Amino acid sequence: MLAIAGGKSGVGKTTTALGLAAALDPPVVVADADADMPNLHALAGVDREPTLAAVDDRGVGGVARTGSDEPGVGVLPAPHVGDAGADPDALARALDRVAAADRPALVDCPGGAGPDAAAPLRAADATLLVTTLCAPALRDAVKTAAMARTLGAPVCGVVLTRTRSAPDAVTDLLDCPVAASVPPADPPILDDERVRRAYRRLAMQLGEDLLASQA
Repeated sequence: MLAIAGGKSGVGKTTTALGLAAALDPPVVVADADADMPNLHALAGVDREPTLAAVDDRGVGGVARTGSDEPGVGVLPAPHVGDAGADPDALARALDRVAAADRPALVDCPGGAGPDAAAPLRAADATLLVTTLCAPALRDAVKTAAMARTLGAPVCGVVLTRTRSAPDAVTDLLDCPVAASVPPADPPILDDERVRRAYRRLAMQLGEDLLASQA
């Protein structure tokens, strides 16, 4: 399972999770682990129920919902705040089941460095950072990268959003390659062909390794 992570909210993690999932060969499942700011289901155009918390030993097939805009992508919305399934231990168990599924899986991680952000990173095989080029977002991405490496989810690259550039300084700062630069676009962002093309290129770059990790 690939964690889509960044230390700061609003940098494009959810858009990247869904955009990359849609660009990979189906079927793909993408889970929302951010109970405090759940928006994957809204972006994908699916119901909020059932949530990630409903995933059990039978797997994700009967739980994940497929949106009309992304027919090959199964979406697992975030648990509700206060539900037992939003507890970090319960969330970790659900994510372990998603990671064991017989299809490529991505998880949209919460921002920050608390227990809710740590749970998906522990379950993931690798991490794809997402950040804008603003200084606060880059500083937070450095912290997220350090946490991911500590928790055994090595960073495979970084996606820079709202830009066409890929400065060498970012590679040096985050100690990983720039996997993609996603140009700025007006909402709905994933309807912009330039954006979708950027995620298709990213999928081609990461797809083989991502599929291998699910074997």
